[in-house]
Amino acid sequence: MMQHSRLYNTSSDYVYFDLRDKIASRELKPKQRLLEVKIATEMGVSRTPVREALRRLASEGLVKIVPNSGARVASPTPNEMENAYSVLENLSVELACRNGLDSRAIESLESVLAAEESASEKEDIDAFLEANNAFHRLIAESGKNQVLCEHIDSIMTRTNVFIFFCDDFDEEKKASVAEHRAILRAIAKRDREGAQREMREHLTHSHRALAAAEGKVN
Repeated sequence: MMQHSRLYNTSSDYVYFDLRDKIASRELKPKQRLLEVKIATEMGVSRTPVREALRRLASEGLVKIVPNSGARVASPTPNEMENAYSVLENLSVELACRNGLDSRAIESLESVLAAEESASEKEDIDAFLEANNAFHRLIAESGKNQVLCEHIDSIMTRTNVFIFFCDDFDEEKKASVAEHRAILRAIAKRDREGAQREMREHLTHSHRALAAAEGKVN
């Protein structure tokens, strides 16, 4: 991933984006220790913004902070979320079909899919993740179940780590847009069985990509 020109509001932002870019480009390797003193010295800042940046990265799942051990670059495995992800997403689709999509929801989802397609073409991983999250969140919101929405949010945050660690934009990512469109068409028709079938196929492809990502980061 290329480092982009940015304006930093704080030293913490500066450290955060620098470390995030290095993790994405795999300059910093999975399981690699992130020593606060070393980072602070190299970047010419105090340890406080480094600590804040590491906590921010940890909240995204890109860094793991272990008490009395310090911080390391994450080394995720897909097994911990795969089953729960499948169950929750299928429930999300079922509830969305039951409640239906109004014109405003369909317009929002179409806009998100256009953004996802544009991000895929530009190979912009941050924009792709944002659009991917928005799509799954909007589907969950259509089901009008707040608890489910919160669980979907949590799982998407963790799933993003795998996407973030993958090499560039492979065919699995590019196929995601078409799969999302198929899911949306089925939900718009309130075709529960069709929507769940499309979601299962999408999740199968996603899990395949997660397994491939696991092999690359471990």
